[in-house]
Amino acid sequence: MTLVRYAALVVLALLAAVVPSFDSVKASSRLDLAQDTGGVRISGWALSFGTIGTGANQTIEIRITRWSPMALRDQLLQTMLEKKQEGLLRELQRQPEVGRWSFPGYMGPDPNNIYRLGTPLRYAMNHPGEDGGRRIVVLTDRIMGFQELRNQPRTVDYPFTLMEMRFDKSGRGEGRMLWYTQFDWDKKRNQLEIENYSSEPVRLNELRLEPIKK
Repeated sequence: MTLVRYAALVVLALLAAVVPSFDSVKASSRLDLAQDTGGVRISGWALSFGTIGTGANQTIEIRITRWSPMALRDQLLQTMLEKKQEGLLRELQRQPEVGRWSFPGYMGPDPNNIYRLGTPLRYAMNHPGEDGGRRIVVLTDRIMGFQELRNQPRTVDYPFTLMEMRFDKSGRGEGRMLWYTQFDWDKKRNQLEIENYSSEPVRLNELRLEPIKK
């Protein structure tokens, strides 16, 4: 199995400097309802070209009902530094649900309803992007089925799912998902790294972002 490390994505997701308020960014009226506190629905395609699910294409839906506070990012990072991956996982699992993600059109075996019904999101950050767009980062624990927990394959050491998506001002975008991931601290470089179990991330294409209507 090919293992690939991504340091830059984690730096963007968890080690970013203070992000300016959306008040300082000109956003389109289409996205105004979703800024700061409003929820969003993201739909599109997930395409796998890596060593897990090679060639598999699925529709994906990500619903974010609220955004994580900036303080939580710092809290998770500090937990990783002090208690490593196991402590980070426990802390993340204690967080309230901020949304769900799913493959709504999945037709294959799904004994634990992980794909069709979806799994909870525990962390979602909303950053201003270029030209009135936005960047959304999602981190959550990866739900493992009974077979995986019983057999304890190598994938159990990759308990996180991380997504990064970028949208223009019209709500169209793309991104990538590191479905099976683990975190580690590189002492030589003094930075947090992420290791993806697959040879490359799942590509999130033709994404559409819409406010959730109340």
